[in-house]
Amino acid sequence: MPCQPADLAEVELFELLDETELGELAAVIDYKSVSAGEVIFHAGDLGDALYIVKSGEIELFVKDTTGQKIVLTVAEKNDLFGELSMLDSRPRSATSVALVDCEILLLDRDDLLLLFKKQPDAALNMLAAMSGMLRKVDRLLQTRVSRNVNEEMEEKLPALQRIADWIAWFSGSMLFLIINGLWFAVWVTINTFPLGLPQFDPFPFGLLTMIVSLEAIFLSCFVLISQNRQAAKDKIRGDIEYDVNIKAELEVAHLHEKVDHIHEQMTTKLSELEKMLKADVDLRADVERGK
Repeated sequence: MPCQPADLAEVELFELLDETELGELAAVIDYKSVSAGEVIFHAGDLGDALYIVKSGEIELFVKDTTGQKIVLTVAEKNDLFGELSMLDSRPRSATSVALVDCEILLLDRDDLLLLFKKQPDAALNMLAAMSGMLRKVDRLLQTRVSRNVNEEMEEKLPALQRIADWIAWFSGSMLFLIINGLWFAVWVTINTFPLGLPQFDPFPFGLLTMIVSLEAIFLSCFVLISQNRQAAKDKIRGDIEYDVNIKAELEVAHLHEKVDHIHEQMTTKLSELEKMLKADVDLRADVERGK
């Protein structure tokens, strides 16, 4: 299905064009259908075209030095993406993948130059779109901190696992010990001493022994389930600590670069000041000799 002028009229980048110009642009813009999960371009690919989302959602993401995925934005209907590589002719800075079945439009560099020649103000719209992306990245960097292992585990925790954790926690509490102690004392008292109550489980308390055995089996299962989750949590905590160490190492390296840069600048400035002072001393000496 070819691109229609009506599709372009809804895009902010083309809002200044009249119907004739929209028709001319629609004739040269390419149309592409993308399936869910399909990668449109990878980070590092060369590209000379920008994309416009006609329908669907496109996720743009990068991976940090630890291989962790960072979602930059999700481009929706009439949003632009991929404009950086088209403008500076450098490799793609992010990877784009379709979250659902999408329809996208492709605008290459020559078509864009033609647009800017007809409507120079359209360049401001593109700059506004790029600045919006940069602001999103800034907010992402400001809010991106190390993961909280407890929150991460709680988000993925099924109801059965929550129940197992609660039972394992309760079985290790003083309240559980007191309840069991009182229960055993009442049971043994009723079935041992003549209190006028029917002794349903006389010595050696076979029924009580079976109940306690079953209780021990189920409690041990719940404790093991909880311990397995704790082991998974410790693994995630270890991964997070590794990420933090990597980030700290990168930050220290960045600080070293800054210090080296400052040292280089100070050395250059001091050298220039020495030359200026020497020139001033020589000038004063020449003036005194002239007198």
